[in-house]
Order: sequence, then C-alpha cells, then structure tokens
Amino acid sequence: MEQFFQLTPDIVCIADHKGNLKKVNPAFSNILGYSMEELLSKPVSNFIYSEDKIKTAQFRDNLRGKNPVLNFENRYLTKDGNIIWLSWTSISEPKSQLIYAIAKNITQVKKLEEERNLLLIDLAKLNADLKKFTYTTSHDLRAPVNNLLSLFSLLDLSKIEDEQTLEYIELLNTSTIQMKNTLDKYVDAVSQEKKINIQVESLSLEDTFFMVLNSINNLIQKSKTTFNVDFSEAPAVEFSSFYLQSILLNLISNSIKYCAPNISPSIIIRSVKVKNGIQLLFSDNGIGFDMEKVKGSIFGLHQSFHNNSDSKGIGLYLVQSHMESLGGKISVSSEVNVGTTFKLFFKD
Repeated sequence: MEQFFQLTPDIVCIADHKGNLKKVNPAFSNILGYSMEELLSKPVSNFIYSEDKIKTAQFRDNLRGKNPVLNFENRYLTKDGNIIWLSWTSISEPKSQLIYAIAKNITQVKKLEEERNLLLIDLAKLNADLKKFTYTTSHDLRAPVNNLLSLFSLLDLSKIEDEQTLEYIELLNTSTIQMKNTLDKYVDAVSQEKKINIQVESLSLEDTFFMVLNSINNLIQKSKTTFNVDFSEAPAVEFSSFYLQSILLNLISNSIKYCAPNISPSIIIRSVKVKNGIQLLFSDNGIGFDMEKVKGSIFGLHQSFHNNSDSKGIGLYLVQSHMESLGGKISVSSEVNVGTTFKLFFKD
C-alpha cells in the first residue's frame, strides 16, 4: 500500500477535519513545487488560491459525514506563482476525524474549456454581426427593387411594338418580382428573435427546378446552357422550398459562371433512391478544380478557387449550410477541365 501511495501520479493525501495535511505523496509535492516538509507544516488553505478558500472550507465541512464528495474542483497556487486546477474525490472517516482524498491535475482541461468559451463568445458575436448585416442588406435592397417595380407599372406597353422588347421587359419585371419576394423572405427570416422553424414539406423536384430556371431564364439562354434532367426514380424530397430553390440556383449559376471556354455549359441532374433517403446528382462540364489543392475548403465561407471577379465564395457555403441544417449531406468530386459532380443526400 505504501508503494502504491508513493508511485501513483495523481495526488493522494490524508488531512484532518481542521484542514491540516497529515500525509502527502510525492505527486502533491511535484505538482505544487513545495517540499513534503512545507506541505505538512502549514494548513492546506495556505496553498489554495484566494478566491477558492471559502468554497473549499465549505466542502471540507460537508465531508465530516461518511458521504464521499466527487469531482470537487478548486485552484491551488504553486510555489512559483502559477495557478493549477485540481479535481478531488474525498471521503471522511468520522472516528479518526481524517479525510482521505485523491486529486487529478485538470489544468489543461480548464485551459481548453476557457479557450472554447472564448471561441463561443466570438462566434456568437460574429453570428449577431452577420445577422445584422444580412438584415440591413436585405432591407436596404428592397427600396430600389420596389422602385423598379413602380417604374414597370408606369410603362405603357401599348406603345411598344417590338415583340422582343416586350418580352425582355416582361422578363425584367418577373425577375424583379422574384427578387422582391426573395428579399422579403430574407428580412422575415433574420428578423426573428428566436431560432427559425424551417417549414419542411414534400417538394416536387421538377416543379422546383423549373421555378429556378424561370428566375434565371435570360442567363440560361445567353450562356446556351443545356440540361439533361431525370427525376423519375425519386420525384420528390422532404425539404424546405426556400432552401431547395437556393441550392439549385447556386449550383446552376456556378456551373454557368465556371463553364469551360468556348464550350456551352451542359448540366445533368438526376435523382435516385438510396438507403434512408434520396440522392440528387448534379454534374456539369465546367473547368472544375484540383481536389488535392482545395482539399476540404470547397464549402468554406469566402473560398474562391478561380480568378473570376464575380466570385465571392458564398454560394457553396450556403448550399452546404442549407443541406446540413435539415439533416442532409453534400459531397463533391471534380477534375480540372472535365467538370464537377455534387452528390446531395436528402434524408427521409
């Protein structure tokens, strides 16, 4: 038993009910930096950090019965002035009025907890700042969009004879209305004080796809993008309509934005049934990227891998965020000058 007392790396000690140490093992001396004689010649309170002395005295008073105290944490001052954290498991023997205790040095754990808490505070502040920025941006953009709609309402279309011009005006008006609706949704979402309850419903992939295509019809025609779409195996998913539109919009826009020079964008989208859900496969023939170089940063905020002035590194970040917020997953594979494939998993 004496050899165990001497060799254990944890602190082992015996003290009386008044707080005087009667026996300590070498680990106590090594951790605090005091000699065995110094530890035994003074009350244990002399080594306790000042802010923890009162609660430690209360802890010792509670030990005078036979009930053990588990995982009691307090701070000690080492001989060189450093603060260490100890976690105690102690039990009292009333007849002899002695306390038997074992302690672990948890200083490193406490440092990690402090760093984590500081990080959480920073993240909370960043989240609040982002929420405020999103609200301000969405709110302020609504004014010029409403102005555009007012201008469209003032146009006398009967005086315009050119059919192509009339078609363009109608496309502009439709796109502006869709932009206003999107901005309204953003403002409503970020203005919620509490966590947003995203409405999940059964969505037709085909209907959502054509809704997105209609919103960027001019971009698709101008880029001569072609689509090969097959939703026959899994025609619907349980998801948020707002999120699904955003996902398809960002993926299609990116495929057009990063198309290969002198090659019209070609996009293949199909849905398949998989275990516990549905997988949506989205492939293009764009310039792609080097998977070795981008590693796991492809979905990171403000990550851009091509010299495109219109690239802000937000689209794929939103796609992943939308998927994961509702329990989905997304993965990517790509090859330079061949194309990119995204696999999106929607759970049942």
